[in-house]
Amino acid sequence: MMTNLFSIFDPSTKLFFLPLNWLSTILGLLFLPYYFWLIPNRHMIFWNFLMNKLHEEFKNLLGPKSFKGSTFIFISLFSFIFFNNFLGIFPYIFTSTSHLTLTLSITLPLWLSFMLFGWIMNSQHMFSHLIPQGTPWILMPFMVMIETISNIIRPGTLAVRLTANMIAGHLLMTLLGNTGPNFPTIFIFILIFIQILLLILESAVAIIQSYVIAILSTLYSSETN
Repeated sequence: MMTNLFSIFDPSTKLFFLPLNWLSTILGLLFLPYYFWLIPNRHMIFWNFLMNKLHEEFKNLLGPKSFKGSTFIFISLFSFIFFNNFLGIFPYIFTSTSHLTLTLSITLPLWLSFMLFGWIMNSQHMFSHLIPQGTPWILMPFMVMIETISNIIRPGTLAVRLTANMIAGHLLMTLLGNTGPNFPTIFIFILIFIQILLLILESAVAIIQSYVIAILSTLYSSETN
């Protein structure tokens, strides 16, 4: 029974004191047998086409100085977030990406690894990012402070962006769904139509947000080279 509006995001389903809702993060593994046990199908061809396009785009963003195979990190990040976002739209599947526990666990280690590599291997290059080209000397201390703060809050903004977008759409659908029993019968069809439109919108948001997180992570990585 839902006690408040945010109960749909509560990972409280337990069996033998195990939080089973978090198992939804590995539901994407159910799609892997397509690649290993079945002959090539439309799903596999489309996914391979999408991965090749992402590989080319990430490779261009990382630049020629990037390590070989580094694009697969961001392709895996995109795939993981995409599956969790998209499967969370289905009923009775817990949306794990709506929690900062998961999103910060993804973005914070990535950001820390980029920062450690950049400051250890390319210190002079990292210092140059703190002062944009053409900045007047009197504004340099303020620009260093602003750039440092914006750099520090990057993992938080990435995590909050993903979490807020997942929560907002699900809450709107829950609010409209709870008002259904109070509506006259003639308005039920309008409500169902609006819910279908929201479901399509949430599917688009699930894809866009996973793409945005992967692209921003790639851009942050390219700054350290």
